[in-house]
Amino acid sequence: MQSKRECEQWCERVNPENKAALEAWVRETGIRLVQVNGQRKYGGPPPGWVGSPPPSGSEVFIGRLPQDVYEHQLIPLFQRVGRLYEFRLMMTFSGLNRGFAYARYSSRRGAQAAIATLHNHQLRPSCQLLVCRSTEKCELTVDGLPPSLNRHMLLLALQPLGPCLQETLLLPSPGSAPSQIALLKFSTHRAAAMAKKALVEGQSRLCGEQVAVEWLKPDLKQHFRQQLAGPSLRFLRPEGSQVAQSRDRLGSQGARAALQLLCQRMRLGSPMFLTKCLGTGPAGWHRFWYQVVIPGHPVPFSGLIWVVLASDWQDGHEVAKDAVSAQLLETLSESRTSLWSPRAEAGIVIKQ
Repeated sequence: MQSKRECEQWCERVNPENKAALEAWVRETGIRLVQVNGQRKYGGPPPGWVGSPPPSGSEVFIGRLPQDVYEHQLIPLFQRVGRLYEFRLMMTFSGLNRGFAYARYSSRRGAQAAIATLHNHQLRPSCQLLVCRSTEKCELTVDGLPPSLNRHMLLLALQPLGPCLQETLLLPSPGSAPSQIALLKFSTHRAAAMAKKALVEGQSRLCGEQVAVEWLKPDLKQHFRQQLAGPSLRFLRPEGSQVAQSRDRLGSQGARAALQLLCQRMRLGSPMFLTKCLGTGPAGWHRFWYQVVIPGHPVPFSGLIWVVLASDWQDGHEVAKDAVSAQLLETLSESRTSLWSPRAEAGIVIKQ
């Protein structure tokens, strides 16, 4: 068995000429390359970039690369047709590339120009590049969620993933166990990849349950298309619905204030909260027992809830009260009128 030093020495002897040329090019241009998780990356964003990342459809896939080709030959070539936002070369542990890369341009026009100009470009004799549109993965599945999980609990649990989480679909899991699966759609592939990393590094627990986090597979996507009996898998909410209005209230004044207002309108009196922390889990999760007494309601509300604390300074009891208030808003609203159309009942659809 080779030692670590022997492996390093072997890697140093692989493709030394092109490695030296790459190092010289980096010194001359001042360009910054960062190696992360099996890929070497430029930009994302590049120096001097101002504004949001480029839209979906601005990235191309580059295939049929000789394994001894590096960025000093590729980046200048792909910069000829448009401004690069990001360039990623997939790498092996030996220092050779894996035969493919991704170039993301500042606009869709740059990606289209790269495909039109550089597809079948002869990089070397008998070596024509494959350049085509990159299909960006932006959707994750989170399987193994408890059957009792409702839409407000899911939204609260996913809040730490940030504003890049655009849409969420909650459905019965296709597996044999009685559970639910959430489909998460993000604004970019990077945002989805970071969310996947965060969920996995949190030991894949959500709402206190062990879950499986994966990219949305085509066969599963087709399964849900058929289940929803629509032309495509869509993530929509009924416009102008009470769900949308409740969500707007939650965002503007907080769940407890919205619950207080609803109780006043229903002439039930002010809700009173009791909470007790029963334990903690990984990645900042805390389990609470709660009881809420609403004077005009015949019985108190009580149960257990998991919440996640975004930082150490947050008061877990206050976060738990907000989470419970969000649930009670739903319960009290549904006691007056149905929030969802019959079509939506096939799967709970939430849009951020």
